[in-house]
Amino acid sequence: MATREWNPLDFDIGEEEDEEGTPSPSSISPPLQYFDRDRHVAFLEMMYNVIPHHYQSQEINRLTLAFFTISGLHLLRALDRVDKDRVADWVLSFQAHPRSRTELKNGQFYGFHGSRTSQFPPDENGVSARNAGHLASTYCALAILKTVGFNLLTIDKESILISLRNLQRPDGSFMPVDVGAETDLRFVYCAAAICFMLEDWSGMDREKAKEYILKCQSYDGGFGLMPGLESHGELNNISSSYWFMFCQLCVSRAGGGTYCAVASLRLMGYIEDDLLSKTVTSSIINVPLLLDWCMQRQAIDGGFQGRANKPSDTCYAFWIGAVLRILGGYKFIDKIALHRFLLTCQSEFGGFSKYPGDLPDIYHAYYGYTAFSLLEEPGLNPLCAELGMTDLTAI
Repeated sequence: MATREWNPLDFDIGEEEDEEGTPSPSSISPPLQYFDRDRHVAFLEMMYNVIPHHYQSQEINRLTLAFFTISGLHLLRALDRVDKDRVADWVLSFQAHPRSRTELKNGQFYGFHGSRTSQFPPDENGVSARNAGHLASTYCALAILKTVGFNLLTIDKESILISLRNLQRPDGSFMPVDVGAETDLRFVYCAAAICFMLEDWSGMDREKAKEYILKCQSYDGGFGLMPGLESHGELNNISSSYWFMFCQLCVSRAGGGTYCAVASLRLMGYIEDDLLSKTVTSSIINVPLLLDWCMQRQAIDGGFQGRANKPSDTCYAFWIGAVLRILGGYKFIDKIALHRFLLTCQSEFGGFSKYPGDLPDIYHAYYGYTAFSLLEEPGLNPLCAELGMTDLTAI
């Protein structure tokens, strides 16, 4: 995909500027009063065909950008704008492959690279010393392949799953790569999602992973990214070049310690869907306390915050909303107020911004679409909350 300078003025919005070059408040268009599907499709089509200039620094996260774009088009029921075979071939080209079966025990992870930049070419002897994959990139790769209808049973899943176990630590947590990386709930979630999509749990010790997750539940009901940390519905503050966009997860610290914990337990089969409707209330997690923590995250403006005393942000409507959907507590939120807040973040260019009035970005655009899917917006495909993509893809 080509790159070029992207300028919001390409959309001919006719903003007036004050003497310092910033748009004057009177010239900024008021937010649209409805979900404008056509503008969002156009926004994602632009991302599919041309990477805007300001995303070039995130070239290492190219698969993540592609996931948000392609899965977003699927949520908008516009996947026909994508060349599915070409996309599948492109994604498959990023998988790392061992030269022999014995290399599967060398500690490296033979998943997917995030881009060509992280896919080192072999030396003159045909040897590539550091050619391992990354958990977040592998999640995105498999999600894209499922979205475009590629049969995951035809890929080299044995290499992925055997080497995936190399990344699990004795305490049950996961590293995203085999050297020099932090361990926390984001990567437990990626490992669980990978095994779930491949329909094979041989890649991880689920019991150890479960015990690690349970240690992360805080006194207030939410989950920290690691045992003893503050409860989080967001992921933005942990630095990792691979996770700028998907943990912001991919990945930003915006996938949420709480989301990663609950979604992982659901994918691994340790908690049921819609727990609150069950007559038997026993659970391995403290559900009432967790529900209370989640409900407190809806702010007075109708949006969701990632943790106490933080401003509302578009993406939290998914990270917290999806947890409530899994628990069966989504019915308790103020949907009208949330709908109103999200519309203030909808851009006239298409996409969503982090806060009202800001320019849109692909990360918040995608989680804006997932939020509207949870709200059952007409014209959108339903969402699989625990995988963060459409129900149709999750099947």
